[in-house]
Amino acid sequence: MFAKIPTLPLAGLILSIWLSGCVTTGLPPRPEINLEKALETHVQLGLRYLQDGKNREAARHHFNKALELGKKNPRAHHGLALLYQTDGELDVAESHFKKALRYDADFSMARTNYGVFLYQQERFEEALEQFEKASADLTYNRRSYALSNYGRTAVKLGKPEEAEAAYTRALALSADLPQALLELAELKFDAGDYAQAKHYLDRYSAKNRQIPQSLWLGIRIEKIFGNRDKERSYALALKNLYPYSAETLKYQKMTANDG
Repeated sequence: MFAKIPTLPLAGLILSIWLSGCVTTGLPPRPEINLEKALETHVQLGLRYLQDGKNREAARHHFNKALELGKKNPRAHHGLALLYQTDGELDVAESHFKKALRYDADFSMARTNYGVFLYQQERFEEALEQFEKASADLTYNRRSYALSNYGRTAVKLGKPEEAEAAYTRALALSADLPQALLELAELKFDAGDYAQAKHYLDRYSAKNRQIPQSLWLGIRIEKIFGNRDKERSYALALKNLYPYSAETLKYQKMTANDG
């Protein structure tokens, strides 16, 4: 006599076979893909290639790959905005700046760079608005630069008091910020406060290389104070380091008139 084999319901039999198959295949589970990490990696690689300046196509590739993973990612749009700005594709760059800010209104770095973009196109009122919003972000780690850019733009709009207030706030956050020191020195000189102009220029000169603007300002300040040796020193540096600068031409005109 043969032992009777117990029967299983059909559903139970199928389930047993399926479970048995899963156990015996030996295949490892498929790893989960962290999309956010992959997206951020593409953005960082894109920025690295963009900053290097030698392979903008690689930068474009990574920014676009990031957008494939998240089409509303503000950091990827910001990267493309900077890339197209470098390429001279200004309309496309602006569209990406706007998208970056649309998808993250608190993205102060993008707002500051958009302000610089607008400033370079002499759209000063629009630039001022962007710098104002960025400088109001107390968590922004480059807030002093937004304030300094606000001051520079305010000067262009004929608002020296606002500019001075912005530069002073910028220096309160970053005491050696070159742009704020030099621009504040210019403002003080234009206002006739020559002692303060020299104070800020000396602070700038202590830690930064001289540029045509700083040398030309130094010439004029030392001329006011009658310090001929220091004036000549500034003038010699200007002529030797920047012989074809607009400031050198201004100095030559000044000496011609004095003669």
